[in-house]
Amino acid sequence: MEEKITFESAGGLKLAGTVSIPDDLKRGEKRPGFIVLHGFGSNSSAGNTIQPCQMLNKWGYVTLRFDMRGCGDSEGEFGRVICLEQVEDTQYALDYFLNRSEISGNRIGLMASSFGAAVAIYTAGIDERPAAVVSSVGWGNGERKFRAQHATSQDWKKFTDMLSAGAMHKRQTGKSLMVSRYDIVPIPNFLRTHLAKKSVMQFPVETAQSMFDFNAEEVVGNIAPRPLLLLHAARDSICPTEQSIELFKNAGEPTELHLVSGVDHFLLAEGNARVKHIVKDWVDRYFSIEK
Repeated sequence: MEEKITFESAGGLKLAGTVSIPDDLKRGEKRPGFIVLHGFGSNSSAGNTIQPCQMLNKWGYVTLRFDMRGCGDSEGEFGRVICLEQVEDTQYALDYFLNRSEISGNRIGLMASSFGAAVAIYTAGIDERPAAVVSSVGWGNGERKFRAQHATSQDWKKFTDMLSAGAMHKRQTGKSLMVSRYDIVPIPNFLRTHLAKKSVMQFPVETAQSMFDFNAEEVVGNIAPRPLLLLHAARDSICPTEQSIELFKNAGEPTELHLVSGVDHFLLAEGNARVKHIVKDWVDRYFSIEK
């Protein structure tokens, strides 16, 4: 069963979401749940948001997926995607979900891909309420990630010049300089079909600066002793694989890192049997329905 919901974030902004309840949940029964976060400028209709929810529902978990502020059907300036504001939205989603009658105690995990995974890790690193985290192709250090994504000296100069031009434009005009999503995060043409409908295509340059400054590596160690699963495509075409490796190095126990061959950046939307097996084995061990 799916229920369309809204909840309030900071400043009274209404965020749109969907709660999905397993078919076998009995009246009055409580289950653990997952909040599944969408990626960069995407929304909760994305394949790597819907498919993980369906997978988790099949395994018996209650799920919440929602549109971050400025994305999808949520309120807020469309396209204004700021990392710490998305962390704040995730904390308000926890407030909402923890008060649902279907949720067992404080047993809520976070699952997310890419930008959303960085937000999930950071949220759990500063907030004790998430009981478990699954990060798929996430990142931990914005500056290092961007240096790899804009690898040549020419591309790096173009990117940093864009940040400088945006800051100057804001000082001179009081308005944000708008830039293409592909000037922030290059995506190969063959992967662009994975973008959700109504994805943001133009962002204020402050979005890129917030990502540059964002450093989930600094707080990932705080997640322990809560369990953390890091998944990454062994050859990721968008987010450097070393990002998950470095997160693993900075994390405490219990943390698992799996580098998967034969998949790419949108691996949670690919229906890959090995990925599903890894996640199922991990949730059974660390965040099972029965515990």
